[in-house]
Amino acid sequence: MTDHNMNSVARTLNQSFKMAGLALMLSLAACATRPDPANPAAVQAYEEANDPIEPLNRYFFELNRFLDIILLKPVATWYDGIVPDPGKQGVRNVLDNLRSFVVVANDGLQGQWSQAGSDATRFGINSTVGVLGIFDPATGWGYPQHREDLGQTFGTYGIPEGPYLFVPVLGPSPPRDLVGYFGDSFFDPMTYIFWDGPYTVPVTRTVLNGIDIRARNLDTLDQIERTSVDFYSTVRSLYRQSRNNEIANGKSDVDNLPDIDDLNFDTNEPQAVSPQ
Repeated sequence: MTDHNMNSVARTLNQSFKMAGLALMLSLAACATRPDPANPAAVQAYEEANDPIEPLNRYFFELNRFLDIILLKPVATWYDGIVPDPGKQGVRNVLDNLRSFVVVANDGLQGQWSQAGSDATRFGINSTVGVLGIFDPATGWGYPQHREDLGQTFGTYGIPEGPYLFVPVLGPSPPRDLVGYFGDSFFDPMTYIFWDGPYTVPVTRTVLNGIDIRARNLDTLDQIERTSVDFYSTVRSLYRQSRNNEIANGKSDVDNLPDIDDLNFDTNEPQAVSPQ
């Protein structure tokens, strides 16, 4: 890698960490008031929500919803209506395949060596027989897809999530997952691939991923919003339940959750703006 490319990577990562730091500093300005200790029920609800900066989080949540309404949802609706199902599945397969390096790295960090071997084999099969990941023969051959990221890895080591945090564009990002999100970029070869500029490849993938995921959840998100008394609280609860379930590798007591890994645009990969 040339010095120019190395400098571009450093600038990209530096800007990312600055954004995360700015969000954390802003959070200090909008702390929710802790309930009166004389009201045990309110105190318990406050602690269970784990959302001490709720006013600021709600502000960013509404900002994301606005951006979703004017930009992401219309584009996703167009994409869903124009692109045939095989084409959309091919896009999803390619994006998932490109993330295999991050998944395998976190398999290893979690000590799941057998799964790491399976995921590495899956990448090899889909990248060759599957024509650069467009198709997914590996699943039919006994190598199912797994989703692992550094935030999950931290969770398996008992690192707490920290207070709930909603970051603009990224969505739900408690400190543990936010650090993991940026840390995963070091495992991802796409971080170091530059084509017509340092941002072309990651930005293109981010946009495609965000549009595809939003298109797959058009009806689901509409239903959740319609049936929620408090959309923000519902998304927060679903996100936290889903993350706990992922950390437990599906062995938690949470059943019948919607596919929050698709609804959440922050844990597995940088995404386009979402209402979550």
